[in-house]
Amino acid sequence: MIVESAQLAGAVPFAAAYEWITQPLEFGFMQRAILVGVVIGAVCAVLSCWLTLLGWSLLGDAVSHAVLPGVVLGYVIGVPLAAGAFVFGIGAVALIGGLNRTSRVKEDAAIGIVFTGLFALGLVFVSAIPSDIDLFHILFGNILGVSDSDIMQVLVIGILTLAALLYFRRSIVLYSFDPVHAHAIGLSPKWLEALLLGTMALTVVIALQAVGIVLVVAMLITPGAIGYLLTDRFDRMLLIATVASVFSCVAGTYISYYADISTGGSIVVTLTTIFVITYVFAPRNGLLARRRTSLPAVVQTP
Repeated sequence: MIVESAQLAGAVPFAAAYEWITQPLEFGFMQRAILVGVVIGAVCAVLSCWLTLLGWSLLGDAVSHAVLPGVVLGYVIGVPLAAGAFVFGIGAVALIGGLNRTSRVKEDAAIGIVFTGLFALGLVFVSAIPSDIDLFHILFGNILGVSDSDIMQVLVIGILTLAALLYFRRSIVLYSFDPVHAHAIGLSPKWLEALLLGTMALTVVIALQAVGIVLVVAMLITPGAIGYLLTDRFDRMLLIATVASVFSCVAGTYISYYADISTGGSIVVTLTTIFVITYVFAPRNGLLARRRTSLPAVVQTP
């Protein structure tokens, strides 16, 4: 009798957990959201590792905000929103590079000028051009409202981007750590840089579905930062970043369902929470570990 009671008590939490996981999946919009979240989380995580190593965080922020006018114009003209966003994302990178090369303006200032200018232009377009565009969904994402065509777009772009990044992984890693040596052995740093910038623009396009323009930079930077704090090996960094990012997308979507809150915000808050925990408790590079190693040794005298 005691054994049966113990087994029943253990079965109740398991049943509750199983129902908590499976109940939202009865709805088609949740199934689509989880699928899109897994793909977007994986793509953003892989790219974020290189952005972290190269110090391109601000550039990722610039591209994510600069695509807004492209999204609006794509809607007005009747072309896929991804096409408009991609064109303006690449255009923003070209403008930043041109402004930096042809003037005394430094790169960080050029990035700030271009991304704020294009983002403001997008806001002007939204307010001036009559349309049914929901600015809130563009800025903060609408992963629960993705359509079948959105899913196909995310899958195609996501698979192509991941394939390109993983295929040229070794070359990009060498370029990230030593561009001079990469050039000496026959690799083209400019071509590799163009590859990274192009994949960044494509990643921003698909990530807009989940977290929107404002929060996409967190998906591009935070997973790589988590992996960077936890390991010194790049392959492990890729794996850790991907697990953290995909988990955040799935868990954040579940949390938003049960708490009735913004899904994009919930995903990013979950990811940021993982980063904070990592920052404090990472075994070698965490805050507590660094404080322990910095403490002076106590010399005991007989």
